[in-house]
Amino acid sequence: MKIITWNVNGLRAVERKKEIQKLLLKEQPDFLLIQEIKGSPEQFSGFLTEHPEYQQFYHSAEKKGYAGTGIWLKKNWLDKISNLNFIRDVDDLPNADEGRVAELDFYYGRSNFAIFSVYFPNGGKSSRAWEEKLLFYEKFLEHINQLRKEGKIVIVGGDVNVAHDEIDLARPKENDGKIGFHPKERAWMDRLTKDNWSDVWRDENPKKTKVYSYWDLKSRARERNVGWRIDYFFLDKKLLPKVKRIEYLTWQMGSDHCPLLMEI
Repeated sequence: MKIITWNVNGLRAVERKKEIQKLLLKEQPDFLLIQEIKGSPEQFSGFLTEHPEYQQFYHSAEKKGYAGTGIWLKKNWLDKISNLNFIRDVDDLPNADEGRVAELDFYYGRSNFAIFSVYFPNGGKSSRAWEEKLLFYEKFLEHINQLRKEGKIVIVGGDVNVAHDEIDLARPKENDGKIGFHPKERAWMDRLTKDNWSDVWRDENPKKTKVYSYWDLKSRARERNVGWRIDYFFLDKKLLPKVKRIEYLTWQMGSDHCPLLMEI
């Protein structure tokens, strides 16, 4: 099972630049989890003919051209799975009108899977937005803990909008205490790992530095690799031995984020 998560920063834009085609051709993922799609399913209807090998699911924001998430499933998997169910959002989450969660549930053999594409809030617009971000973190963790308790194999991919440790951003001292590297956000990441969720890439690369997933476009930070590692895969720690490959695809252009690939 090969899964890629990518904040595309506008799905139509990466399609127009032919960047999503490059990614699909090179890696051929079974599941593509996308964030910040910035559009509606009607606006993506042409992708059904452009990429007929994928079943496409979208959760768009009510506000036009904003946020939104999606999951593309390779159609050859439809014969392998059963009880496929696409779920938009999670009960009690704030920002419910922003399309921040897409969930695909299914059975694969005897295992019950729940795969998430999540675009966590930034929280920087106002004090209210900040409080909603913290609440989003809490409610989402409660949700995946409950699904795991019910026996589901939970896979979370997405833009979490926080760097966990100093090793996860190029300039930790300059950003200490700021949104994206705030003690409360980092404490939530601590809780996540204490609840036996694996930050898969970091657990596989505990000392690796200067690997990031987001770079500011305005300052051309990518050219200097002044970035943040804020895109993640989370998986139950007991499943970590099943991970065959976990890699940030830093060669992939088209967005201010790069994709993250996991193969299990």
